[in-house]
Order: sequence, then C-alpha cells, then structure tokens
Amino acid sequence: MAPTRPAPRPKPAPRPLTPAEARAKNGVLTQNGTKFLCNGGKCREIKNTTKDVASHICKKHPPPGHTSAYQRFLENAASAVHRCDKCEEAFTSQSKFDSHKRRKHVALIAPASDAQARAPRIQTDYKPENADLIQSQRNAQKRKQRRVKRIIVVLIGYAVMIGMLYLILTTQRSVNKIWNPYDILGISESASEKEIKSHYKKLGRKFHPDKIRPDPAKNETIESLNSVWVEYSKAYQALTDEEVRNNYIQYGHPDGKQGFSIGIALPKFIVSDGNGKYVVLVYALLLGVLLPYYVGSWWYGTQRVTREGVQVESANKLFREYSEIIDVGGLITALSNGKEFRDLLRGNKAESGLSKIESRILAEGQITSYAGGLSENDKEKLEDVDSSVRRKVLALLWAYLGRVDLGDSALNKAKFAVAPIAQSLCHCFTAISVAYGNTRPILASYYTSQRLIQALPPAASPLYQLPHFTPAVVKAVEGDSKVGATVQQFMDLPDGQRRSLTVGKGLLSEEQYKTAVNVARQLPQLRLAKAFFKVTGERVITPGSLVTLVIKGRFVPPGSTDVPEIDELDLEDVDPAEDDLDALLGKKKVVKDASGKPVKKEETKPVQPPIAYAPYFARDHLPKWHVFLSDSKQGKMAVPPCTFTAFDKPILTNDGKPTFHVQTLKAPGFAAPPQPGKYTFVMHVVCDSYIGFDTKMEVTLSVEDASKAVAMAAEDEISEPDEASIAGQMSALKGGTTKPRKTVDESDEEDDDESGTEEEEDDTSATNTDTEDES
Repeated sequence: MAPTRPAPRPKPAPRPLTPAEARAKNGVLTQNGTKFLCNGGKCREIKNTTKDVASHICKKHPPPGHTSAYQRFLENAASAVHRCDKCEEAFTSQSKFDSHKRRKHVALIAPASDAQARAPRIQTDYKPENADLIQSQRNAQKRKQRRVKRIIVVLIGYAVMIGMLYLILTTQRSVNKIWNPYDILGISESASEKEIKSHYKKLGRKFHPDKIRPDPAKNETIESLNSVWVEYSKAYQALTDEEVRNNYIQYGHPDGKQGFSIGIALPKFIVSDGNGKYVVLVYALLLGVLLPYYVGSWWYGTQRVTREGVQVESANKLFREYSEIIDVGGLITALSNGKEFRDLLRGNKAESGLSKIESRILAEGQITSYAGGLSENDKEKLEDVDSSVRRKVLALLWAYLGRVDLGDSALNKAKFAVAPIAQSLCHCFTAISVAYGNTRPILASYYTSQRLIQALPPAASPLYQLPHFTPAVVKAVEGDSKVGATVQQFMDLPDGQRRSLTVGKGLLSEEQYKTAVNVARQLPQLRLAKAFFKVTGERVITPGSLVTLVIKGRFVPPGSTDVPEIDELDLEDVDPAEDDLDALLGKKKVVKDASGKPVKKEETKPVQPPIAYAPYFARDHLPKWHVFLSDSKQGKMAVPPCTFTAFDKPILTNDGKPTFHVQTLKAPGFAAPPQPGKYTFVMHVVCDSYIGFDTKMEVTLSVEDASKAVAMAAEDEISEPDEASIAGQMSALKGGTTKPRKTVDESDEEDDDESGTEEEEDDTSATNTDTEDES
C-alpha cells in the first residue's frame, strides 16, 4: 500500500509591502555610492553603472509602463556615466570623475613631491569667463613640472642595461682548456706505466702518420693528422719521459713555460690605428667643455635665484620698494617690477595693446571708481611708471584683479599669465617683510596673496569669491553697509533669507544660487577653539625656556549644520614620556581616552586640504595658513610666522563632507622672555588663499619665576605622611589623605633585631618615604 502524501500547509498571507519594496517592485534604481542595485525583481543584482542596470531591468524585469520617457531616462543616465579605465569605477559626475583620477591615478611622470596632484578638490561645475585660456595655462605649467627628460634618460639607461644583459647571456665564453695528458690519450689517471705504453701502442697502430691516410670526405689533411699524433706523443712523453714530465709538473705543459696575454674589453675602433686623435678629441670635449659648461650653468643658475624661487635681481628691486606703511595697492605696484615679466613680454609685446588695457581698467567701474579696482593713488603710480614693460605688467595686474575683459585673446592670455608670477614675487616680499619685523607689511603681503589668488581688487567684497556673484547681488546682500560682508556672515543667514536676497530678476537664478551655496559649504574655514603656550615636560614656563605655541581648531565650512560639540580631551596636549623616543620623534602621538588616561597612537600621514577654489588663478594652489605673534603697541612682529600646509587628521570624508576633527597646530619653539610676568601678544592666523578667513586674537604668555618651578617639583616628590606620625595625624584632622601604617611580622622584627644599626636606620628611612599602600 503506497504511503499517503500529507496535505500541503496553507500559505501565509502576504505581508504588506514597505515603501522601499513598493518602489523596488516598479523597477526603481537605487544608487549605493558608485554602485547601482537592481530593485526591479527578486535578484537584487549589483551593477557598476546605470547603463548596466538599465539593460538588466529591461531584459529580466521590465517595469510596467515601459514608456518612451522611461527609456529616455535610462539613456540619459547611461550617457552621464564616466568609467575609469584603470580601476573600472564609475561616476555620474564629470567633476567627481576628474577628482578620482587625480587622487588615485596620478601620472607616473608627475613630480613625487607634488602634493597638489594628490589633494582633493572643491566640487563644482562653475566655469568662469575665458575658462579655456585659464585651463590651458594650468596644463602648460603641469607639463613643465613633469619629469619627461628624466624619464627618457632612465628608460634609455634601462634599455642599455637590458642589451648588456642579453649580450652577456648569449655570448659564448672562451675558456682556456687545461692541458691534460690523460684526457688526450683517453686513459684513466690511475693507469700504470705499463697500461700507458700498451694504450699508446694501440693508438700508434691507428693514428700514426704511416698507418693512417687522410679522408677527403672528413676534410682531413696530412697536416691535421700529424698534429693529432704530435699531441699524442707529447702526452705520452709527459707521462713516461722524466724531463718532459718535469716540464708538465712545473708549467702545466710538456713544452715548458707558455706565453700569455691580458687584454681590456674595449671596442676595436678605439684601439685601432688612426683613431687615437679622435678619442683624445672626444675626451677633451667631455672633460674640457661640456663638464665645465654644465657645472657652471648649474652654479650660476642657483646663484641667480633666491630660496623663494625668485631671481636675485627681482628680490633686490622688491627690497628697494619696501616700506613700513605699504598697503595692498602699493605692493601690487611693487610686484610689477619683477624681472620675470620680461620673459613674458618680449619684443613688441611690451607696448602692444597697452593703451587698450589702460582704457579698459580706467573706465568707470561698479566696485570702485575704476573698472580695474584702482584707487586714485594707484592710478597716479601707474601713470608715473616710465618703463613700458613694467607699465604693461601693472596694467595687466589691475585688469586681472578687476576681472576686466580686454577683448583680445592674446591680452587676456597675458592677463592670466602675470598673476602666478606676481604671487611668487609676493612670497619673496613676505620673506623681506619678516626680516624687517613690521606687522603691517607682513599682513599686506598675505592679503595681496589672497587678492591675487581670488582675482579681486583691494576694495572688493569677500562675497565675490562665490561663483555667479555680481555687483548687483553683493549690493543686495550688503545693503548700505560700508564694511563688506564675509562668506561666513552670508552663510550664517537662514536659507530663506539668503534666497530672498540673492534670487530674483537681475540677481541669481535658482541654479546659480545652489552652485554658490554648494561652493561656500566646501571652503575650508579654520575656526580656532583654543590657543596656549607650553614647555614640553614642564608645568610652568620659566624665563628663557623653549616655549611652544599650541593651537587647537577645526575646519567648519561656512553654513555647516549639525556641528558636534568639541570634546574637552581633544583640546589638551599630552606630553610623551621622556624615554619614549617614538613619541618624541613624532612617530607616535599621545592623546587621552575617555577616562583621561594617556594613550599612544601611531602617527598618520599628513592630510592635505582641498586645492584652493580659485577659478581665475592659472595654477593649482594649495592653501597655506600662516601663524605669527605680534606686539600691537609697537606694531612689531614678536614671533616669526609658521606656515601650515598639512594637518594631522582628515578634513573631509570620502564623500566630501567635513569631519569636524580637532586639528593641532604647533608653532616651533621660541625663547621665553628673560623676566617673569604676563606678556600679551596678538596672534594672527592668516590663510593665503581665501579672503575673510583670517583670525586675530589675543594670547597671554605667563612666565613664572624659576623658584616656583623648583617648589612645584619638590611638592611632586613629597610623599603622603604615615598615619602613625604627627604629620599624618595633623593631615587626617585637616581632612587630608594619609598612608596606612605598615604591619611587620614577628619574624621580620627578629631579623631586624639581629641586623646592625645601619640596617635599622636604612629600613626606617625606606618605610617613612614609601608612597605605596601595603597590606
């Protein structure tokens, strides 16, 4: 009887679909980073691009209502995807794709020290006017920085090495064979004299010239047969004849000492007759002409350039232009005197188009009285310049700062080319100002660098750093205020108020507003949280000690929301142990955990900030933060500037969002004042790339007398009094801590009684100074 099949269980009622599952049932694409998930069916396969997932949905899970609009969506999404040809990673944005290539696939021929190639970029689709000219100059500069010549020389060297290795492996070695009579006769070295004679007779019957006849088929001749028999005879005599045997033993040959030659592996054309004069001529050219020429070119080239990469002649001119009351406009006039501009304006380029440039920059402007952003004083300085080259350079600089279109591609190209040169000269002027030690010229050089990178005249509002901002938009935001609003102040406004001020007829469109806000929210604004002085390993600062300025801050882009609170432990700077060499050398970092206990962490690689957002600057520039102390009463620099270009913690996440990590900046140590007291300084933190991102605050340095440090050290060494002592009882009455009385066993007391007087005194002293509790 066949077994009966059990009745099937009833299927449970289907549960209601979640909103996500409902969207998945209709074939919606869900993006997960750079991957795409098929939600159109039950497979939930992961695809790399929207094109792949679109094809997958159409073939396996066609959604209902597959209309032409949906097909157009799939085609548009697929056409917007950019795939990396090296790692096959896909991106839906051209800017993200370019940033990925720069960060992960830097060209081999790029300079190894070029940190700009590995730094992130601010993501935006905004392109200024004449963007093609600006980008072409950036690309030309990158080509100059590449190691093309060095790579070619290295490749040629590797090719030569490979060729030599091939010759070594394929060339047959010529090894002189040792003359051995036993091998010639074909007998064993252990054969007796009788066996040797017997074997020699057999060879004679076969190879003796009277017994053998030459075989023409084998190309044998009488001479060759005779030479074979002579070898046999020599070998036989070397083994049987006493004199020949002695020659063989002493010289390795039966005929006695043989001649030999030693040669050098030189090409034949060098040692051949008649080529000696040419060899001497080549050596004379190499050692007498080319070598001195290249060494001299290198030496005099280094002497013509300063440490800042500026020609010495230009640095001397900037030195003569230095003034204690110089401002941004005056410094721009001084920078136009650089010798580097002569290479840019050679021949008739010095005067061509000069009148056109001056007419454009001196026209009526919206920001200032003139379109180029000049003041009346700057205009007078421009008109007083006699040199045609310098006058044109100065006019081009004002045209660049005022963002004036010159109406000619050659003039516009020259306008964008002078800014990077002026920025390098400005860096040289900063070094000159630091040597003088006056605060105003130092700040003027930093502010000029900001204006050059952002292409803004001295009187322009910081809001012009944002894309699409025009004088009308800036006027709508600032109103009648005489002080220009910063980007931070604009982004601190509620979104509705910002939108109402900037979006409208004659102002920004909705897309332009979103682009401007998106850029503002990526700018690296360093907000300081704490600044203090310290001496490593000491609790107080004494006169003449080596003081370190420690600055704690974090990058909070303008308009950031949900900014977390700062952990108090992140604001502390923990000193490493004196015997911890790794921590002292910077290989490890000492921090505090949640319980306040010092913890050592491995030092990570420095993190680069995003490349400066400078759409008009024809170079990729990494932002720099300069920190220095000044005396506000005297207007003098107290501590030289310290420049920071990298930080210890990540600034942005992988998706470009701020991390809000607390960064630690430490200025190099400087000597404390020689007298105790409180010294107030003004700390300047200036960014050389963005306008309005500077910080100015007062910091106080407290210098204590050396006796106080000694007293504090002595207090640290004093242990807690024993509870049985008078000091311990007085401390207990005051509510202080005491050390429990130490218990001693009887056996220990007997041992102590047997010990000498000196041992008793030592034991008592050790008991009184012990600071650890014993049970």
